[in-house]
Amino acid sequence: MVLLAAAVCTKAGKAIVSRQFVEMTRTRVEGLLAAFPKLMNTGKQHTFVETDSVRYVYQPLEKLYMVLITTKNSNILEDLETLRLFSRVIPEYCRVLEESEISEHCFDLIFAFDEIVALGYRENVNLAQIRTFTEMDSHEEKVFRAVRETQEREAKAEMRRKAKELQQARRDAERSGKKVPAFGGFGSAGMTSVSPASIITDTIVEPEKPKITPAPVRPSGPSKALKLGAKGKEVDNFVDKLKSEGETIMPTTGKRGSDVSKVLPPPVNMESVHMRVEEKISLTCGRDGGLQNMEVLGMVLLRVTDEKNGRIRLVINNNDNKGLQLQTHPNVDKKLFTSESVIGLKNTEKSFPLNSDVGVLKWRLQTTDESLIPLTINCWPSESGTGCDVNIEYELQEESLELNDVVISIPVPSGVGAPVIGDLDGEYKHDSRRNVLEWCLPVIDANNKTGSLEFSIAGQPNDFFPINVSFVSKRNYCDIQVTKVTHVDGDSSIRFSSETSFLVDKYEIL
Repeated sequence: MVLLAAAVCTKAGKAIVSRQFVEMTRTRVEGLLAAFPKLMNTGKQHTFVETDSVRYVYQPLEKLYMVLITTKNSNILEDLETLRLFSRVIPEYCRVLEESEISEHCFDLIFAFDEIVALGYRENVNLAQIRTFTEMDSHEEKVFRAVRETQEREAKAEMRRKAKELQQARRDAERSGKKVPAFGGFGSAGMTSVSPASIITDTIVEPEKPKITPAPVRPSGPSKALKLGAKGKEVDNFVDKLKSEGETIMPTTGKRGSDVSKVLPPPVNMESVHMRVEEKISLTCGRDGGLQNMEVLGMVLLRVTDEKNGRIRLVINNNDNKGLQLQTHPNVDKKLFTSESVIGLKNTEKSFPLNSDVGVLKWRLQTTDESLIPLTINCWPSESGTGCDVNIEYELQEESLELNDVVISIPVPSGVGAPVIGDLDGEYKHDSRRNVLEWCLPVIDANNKTGSLEFSIAGQPNDFFPINVSFVSKRNYCDIQVTKVTHVDGDSSIRFSSETSFLVDKYEIL
């Protein structure tokens, strides 16, 4: 068999995507495809037509045709088998068989076509192998990305450590009444007017710890003091270059709550006293009902940026009735918190640390009570003559919550094409590479507490589990909030800002 070209064209013979496996001009291919519809005889059941020079083997795809152009001496049985494989490849990349969808995924289809045929001859591959080859999963690339992310995390951790050292040195110098040391200069002995505060904003600093003295003596000759942030600029340029090439740079995960910053933006106006209330849920349910495990971990983080507001107390409003366990920081006065729900330091003369997030209160809720599930998911796959009819519904049980960017991910069988969607609340996306149907809902709240999705696809009931759920919320699950901030002396109120986040660590239905 010698296969000349494979193409997807309209019923009028217009080529949407075409791959030639031997040397052919564009004009020749377009002429052959334009002549193809005129050669078909209406009313006959043949799936091939011939001319004096070539043979067309074709299969209708709704409003389109999958066409193979071969030589006349090719084996028609092999041609038909190859045609079936081509026709099964197209639904793997295109959700609907329309001209716009084919054009959008044209390069994916061409790469897949190249795995089926090489130099005009059929390769011995199946659909699963084609998917593996086109994904081009590289172990070396994964190792490279892991090493690069580790280097970025270490560099940022070093930056934070250096910034803290410089800030501490500045405070020590101010308390002792000495001149604040500078850490940069031009010329042989010149000291710059750059303050340590501006140095702190450098992205990455040298790993080697600088020796801080009130009056450093500098030797004559070119000064290397400005190299304090040079390494950071090199790394910044490297990262910017990677971003310009389309690489995704993952942020550091060194601090608790960094996941929140990727999803929920910080408040626009942050006061000198700022609170973050963070919660994460880990939940596992059975497909036939029954809560196997549910754990909610929460924390209140305090950030003070003004030294005069360091000696403060936080008034906590705890309206939760779910039976959670509370725990305060070791430096917090536990008796005061137990009796008055007020968080303050044991030593009232001390201040909270400046410019750093301090966890002052954390809580944990672990339960197997099904009534406490915030969002229930019911999946009912039932076998039919052509495969499975799947009905999925959700219900928001905790009506005080407002869940945003909800994605319910349902695994689907591979190699059977896209699912046929029936009734749908929200939107959906079929990822044929990962074999996942994603049900996307922008908001779920008390006004939109239930919804359903119906679809049909070839498969067995076990193919649609486990189901995974992800969402974000600006309201926490356990009703704990900071309602007031006061000075230790005088109990006068202080303005403060706060942000709340409720995220998913794991949420699956097995």
